[in-house]
Amino acid sequence: MPSTNGDPRGSVIETSALTKRYGKHAAVDSLSLTVPRGSVFGFLGPNGSGKTTTIRMLMGLIEPTSGRATVLGRPMPRAQRAVLPRVGALIEGPALYGFLTGRENLLRFDAADPTADPRTRRARAEAALDRVGLTAAAGKKAKAYSLGMKQRLGLAVALLQPRELLVLDEPTNGLDPQGMREIRALVRELASDGTTVFLSSHLLDEIEQVCTHAAVMARGRLITQGPVEELAAGARGRLVVTTPDTADAARVLKECGVADVEAAEGRVMGEPPASQAVLDLADVNAALVKAGVRVRGFGVERASLEDAFVALTGEGFDVAG
Repeated sequence: MPSTNGDPRGSVIETSALTKRYGKHAAVDSLSLTVPRGSVFGFLGPNGSGKTTTIRMLMGLIEPTSGRATVLGRPMPRAQRAVLPRVGALIEGPALYGFLTGRENLLRFDAADPTADPRTRRARAEAALDRVGLTAAAGKKAKAYSLGMKQRLGLAVALLQPRELLVLDEPTNGLDPQGMREIRALVRELASDGTTVFLSSHLLDEIEQVCTHAAVMARGRLITQGPVEELAAGARGRLVVTTPDTADAARVLKECGVADVEAAEGRVMGEPPASQAVLDLADVNAALVKAGVRVRGFGVERASLEDAFVALTGEGFDVAG
């Protein structure tokens, strides 16, 4: 299993055998996780895989049944008061005051922070609104906000003060494609400023686009963790042939030992044998041409996190949510 384990001083989150049970059901089962300092860490898994329960334990919102967790080098939930002022969090959707405007919500949350300087409160609120693209809607009551706008406002709350760690639970939930791109760009910007970002998501492409490291959860258990590139590299890529002659191409690939051959919209895909070498792939291409297949494109596509998940669990993944 790929791992990010290393010097604990280089990590902002560590768990060891962290477990949360509800009766006989283990929502999180013996989780050992390491989040490197300075990373954009994707916490990936289908809905119901234990991601939010883990985050709630990390933030001290619920007690673990067993195991331990440290955040910023301090044990949680025991050091909650010392740790949380250094952490910005958006968990299970923002808890907003619907009767207040977006701007008034931020001012209220900032006023509740004992470390916040009241003299610069309004400037901080305006800067946070601008950063998440809500300046134009700042005077509208939060109850009139769309789900995506509420997500943005919740993120603005987390950004009122500089934070060492930002914990985001499904931050692009409810956003349109443009909004999702903007939030991803913001996450990259925050990371470049030195903030470690812990981002929970059930969207594989979201993790691949923005994260440097990831952990994959399924049914409450950790499947694997490590740098995103290494996780994807652990799965074999797929051989892809672009051709108008899909039926003939599929037949030739099967004869050459390619497994799980599928044809769709001018493309034929399959999994090359584990022993397949570059020279063998050239032979496959030659066999296609000899059979009269018009080859418009031929190569092996890099494996994705979805491929890695399927290879590790034998299950599909809800990519689109």
